[in-house]
Amino acid sequence: MRLVLDTNVIVAGLRSPSGASAALIDHALSATFVLVLSVPLALEYEAICRDPAQRIVSGLSETEVEIIVSALCAVAAPVATRFLWRPQLHDPADEMVLETAINGGADSLVTFNQKDFGSAPERFGIALLSPQEALRRLSS
Repeated sequence: MRLVLDTNVIVAGLRSPSGASAALIDHALSATFVLVLSVPLALEYEAICRDPAQRIVSGLSETEVEIIVSALCAVAAPVATRFLWRPQLHDPADEMVLETAINGGADSLVTFNQKDFGSAPERFGIALLSPQEALRRLSS
């Protein structure tokens, strides 16, 4: 299974180590699924997770965040964005997540903001899942 994890899933995983998002990060690091990742999305992971407000809540140092993001990059299938499909979504910040999924041949896009993506992923044959739904699919 090839998955794109939205930045909000990564943030939730760092904030709550016992939640579904953290489990997905663990599964990505152990190669239970293929994490599909583009450079712009990896840079967003790093920028958001390194933010002092995020680090206070997660209890992680800047170095620890860098280690986690670097580990995710090391196991990920890199995606080069060849086509820009914009605009597909109301929020321009979500466009790069969708483009990563499309260009990376992802089976699913995992996010807490399913409403923001609407039916756009389905038009490209990509399932839109919550972290809990993604874990269920990985288990079956």
